[in-house]
Amino acid sequence: MDKNYACYLCKGCGLGEALDFEALEEALEDSDISEVKDHEALCSPEGVALIQADIDGGVNAVLIGACSARVKTDEFTFGKEVLVERVPLREQGLWCSEAEYEDEEEAGEDRQMLADDYLRMHAAKLGKAEIGEPFQLEEDVEKGVMVVGGGVAGINAALAAAKAGAPVCLVEKEDALGGYLGKMAKLGPQSPPYQELQDTGLEELVAEVEAADNIKVFTGATVEKTEGAPGNFSVTLSNGESFRAGAIVQATGWNPYEAEKLADELAYGTSDKIVSNVQFEEKAKAGDLGGINGVAFIQCAGSRDENHLPYCSAVCCLVSLKQAMYVKEANPEAAVYVIYKDIRTPGQSEEVYRQAQELGVVFIRRGEDYPAISGSGPFAIETQDVTLNDTVEIEDLDMVVLATGMVPNNPSVVEPPLVALGMDQDEAAKLAEEAKAASDDWSVLNLEYRQGPNLPTLKYGYPDSHFICFPYETRRTGIYAAGAVRRPMRVTQATEDATGAALKAMQSTRAAEAGVAVHPRSGDDTFPDFFMQRCTQCKRCTEECPFGAINEDAEANPLPNPTRCRRCGVCMGACPERIISFTDYSVDMIGSMIKSIEVPDEDEEKPRVIVLACENDALPAIDLAAKNGAKWSPYVRFIPLRCLGSLNLVWIADALASGIDGILLFGCKRGDDYQCHFIKGSELANVRMSKISETLDRLVLESDRVRVEEIGFGEVDKIPGILDEFMETMEEVGPNPYKGF
Repeated sequence: MDKNYACYLCKGCGLGEALDFEALEEALEDSDISEVKDHEALCSPEGVALIQADIDGGVNAVLIGACSARVKTDEFTFGKEVLVERVPLREQGLWCSEAEYEDEEEAGEDRQMLADDYLRMHAAKLGKAEIGEPFQLEEDVEKGVMVVGGGVAGINAALAAAKAGAPVCLVEKEDALGGYLGKMAKLGPQSPPYQELQDTGLEELVAEVEAADNIKVFTGATVEKTEGAPGNFSVTLSNGESFRAGAIVQATGWNPYEAEKLADELAYGTSDKIVSNVQFEEKAKAGDLGGINGVAFIQCAGSRDENHLPYCSAVCCLVSLKQAMYVKEANPEAAVYVIYKDIRTPGQSEEVYRQAQELGVVFIRRGEDYPAISGSGPFAIETQDVTLNDTVEIEDLDMVVLATGMVPNNPSVVEPPLVALGMDQDEAAKLAEEAKAASDDWSVLNLEYRQGPNLPTLKYGYPDSHFICFPYETRRTGIYAAGAVRRPMRVTQATEDATGAALKAMQSTRAAEAGVAVHPRSGDDTFPDFFMQRCTQCKRCTEECPFGAINEDAEANPLPNPTRCRRCGVCMGACPERIISFTDYSVDMIGSMIKSIEVPDEDEEKPRVIVLACENDALPAIDLAAKNGAKWSPYVRFIPLRCLGSLNLVWIADALASGIDGILLFGCKRGDDYQCHFIKGSELANVRMSKISETLDRLVLESDRVRVEEIGFGEVDKIPGILDEFMETMEEVGPNPYKGF
């Protein structure tokens, strides 16, 4: 595009008094920006009108020196045909500049140098950026949704999508819809006053599905193959049927934890009167609860146990309360005991707990040890009573019910290791095969992805993306998880979950039609461009992409699928040849920002430190720290990255070679409880940084000059301390010897 540049500087929020605006204009002399204007308050209607008037006159590349790009977004958005680059002179300049100066003139000088650098840095980025051209599929975008799983979540997801106008294909492996809802005798109390058991409502749900013109049901079928990408999935079923889908909701539900594994702890298998909660429900459904005069429900049977299920399944307490009410309805005189660790009945479900108490159910709180079960019917149980600090014995029990937990009906995936960073390719291939063998040998969706047929999972087998910020979403764009396959939940929660997942699925098809990204960079119309002439088929981009957005051909050439892409830039950071870029984010752009920083001579004793910061967590935390009054060295410059996983090691080498004294990387939390919006950004950056020692050794520089830090959004108070400590380290190691070269 032909660019017509203009820069607008704001004097509001104290910037006018703190900075020399003539000097700011001079800082842009070597850039493409020839016109610079200032205003007392750019975000005011008058300030916005000033910019808009110039845009109407032909300006299409705007540099705004004012507040952070995270605020005033409505005021400073001028349409897709105008490039806008924001310079955070307020948050990352004025507000955070170190206050303790003996010489105010020196303080002003350092603050001015900081502002000058930021203007040059962002002007350099603006000079390299181009307006994005949204990606368009060659085929017509399919708006329909495939729902896999015909239980309560699947049925409600299909109904929600259909009511919103999307055609739906509902696939269920059994011969009839219903899932575990069809095996239930009753639901626990669902509405005020939360005291009466209720019908499941399954017949009404199925009738509603059958009456919907835009829902096509496939029972007795599984998914044999899923090809393509959002807006253009091609699905083949086991019954030979095939169709296209724009997005997918996986609602395959749950399986009960195998009670057979509790034979040693809870005598399961020694009598047909020691049953799981699922088996007891089936008995209730069949009307087979007659003759029960004494029954004990043992909670957390395998749950919250590191030897079985380490997590709580969320519904077991309520299921046992419901089943206790079954027994009391059949025989009000029956002795019913619930032996529990903790009763978990959140929200209005507390009323169900009260109702069970009023019916005469006896609750005994046990410790960590399992109760001891003896006899072959009637049974006796000996257990610790934590409340009474005593051991109690219960006798003459006709039945013992084990409240086993829920496991997702989904393959548990062991992800193969990364082949990047110099790992021997044969060894990497061997490790990848071992990881594949460790995963279950079945698949729900049978994805034709280079990264494997299954959805990546957490350690417990639940498919995820970013649990906190992006529920429903998996690591495969356009594929959403709903109901108990996503996390343990009860029927009412699964119903709500299904609606959310269905609407997200429809949103994904609309994004594919518009050629823009979904979460977390919703609306981003850029996508990675590959300069294939320099590709060495190293496979790093395909291996490291968190979302399976890149397949490979037979020669290991990357085959990008832009509608799968979430625009994190991890592929860009992975590529050693630097052949991957976005129109407004590239290795060259960030490199140019780094090179735009003026590095003072060694004798000036003004070190330069750059912080490459994740824009999702670290950057907001930095802005908030400054807003809260935190101060740090004016020798620090922040450069936002889409994700720390987009870090390319050439930036580190170029920065150090140009005289930058130190480099900090601010990323999200990694590990099992990761907070990265792009799953593995911080982890990948940390792995890449393990190789930076080679660069430092080559440059004969100290390893202390580069450091990775994890910053959560809630850890605002940590930032000044980290920066101060790093500046002290820079003082100890001394100036970068490459200054002036």
